[in-house]
Amino acid sequence: MKLSLHGVSVWYSNAVTQLRIAHETGFSGLEILPEHLYRYLDNGGSYSTYRDLMAKYSVDITCINALKRIGRHEPEARAELLREAEKICQAAVELRCPVVQIMALTELDHLSAAERDTILIENISAIADIGAPHGIKFQIEVVAFTAFNSLQHALDLIKQSGKDNLGVVVDFWHLHAGGGTTPAEVARMNKELIYGVHFCDGRAAKPGEAWDEWVQRDYAPGEGEVDIAAWVAAVKATGYDGVWSPELLSPKNWEDDLWGISRHCYEDMNKYIH
Repeated sequence: MKLSLHGVSVWYSNAVTQLRIAHETGFSGLEILPEHLYRYLDNGGSYSTYRDLMAKYSVDITCINALKRIGRHEPEARAELLREAEKICQAAVELRCPVVQIMALTELDHLSAAERDTILIENISAIADIGAPHGIKFQIEVVAFTAFNSLQHALDLIKQSGKDNLGVVVDFWHLHAGGGTTPAEVARMNKELIYGVHFCDGRAAKPGEAWDEWVQRDYAPGEGEVDIAAWVAAVKATGYDGVWSPELLSPKNWEDDLWGISRHCYEDMNKYIH
């Protein structure tokens, strides 16, 4: 088992500081956001220097999170998507990162289920092919507030794609809030298809309430409506022993001391897992 600090949890920080925070609060990994990484590179940073810092702090980059809106399908938009995939895969190679997260948002929700699936299979297959020569895997995150929000749907598309470098991330909030997946389904999974776990709390949108992650996810573990113990037990039942990452998407908690945030993430996750 590897515990990896999630860049979202320390949103108001930079890519260099995140390595130090992770190291000093008990983590051996960092799930980095492209926004933080690219900002570092655009302002004088280099992959070589960053690798040296990774070695200094004994922190691996476990995932780059994320390549978003993978349902882009109009010719120019799809070409842009594939260029972004090439860029993020190159970043993964430079950082010796084994996994990139991919996710659809609402760009396909106006289409029929059949049309959505056709586009998603074509796009995830193309993305998988970009990463395959470099040994890069892709974890699909199903998003609660979209039409592509159930674990089984993702697993079905992976099977249909025939690609062996596609899997999923078990994100407690997305699976709970999306309403289409239960812990029992996770417990029955083939562990080889779990590429990561996002440990998090929150609630679904209330009737008549707009979806807003900064509202519905503004909860520390134990404060929301997610049955964290049940999701943890489900993951452990599969025999999964990979990367666990605490994703604290919480504007309230983001205002705390950065080291305090990370330390609480580490302690909360350990409390539930062990």
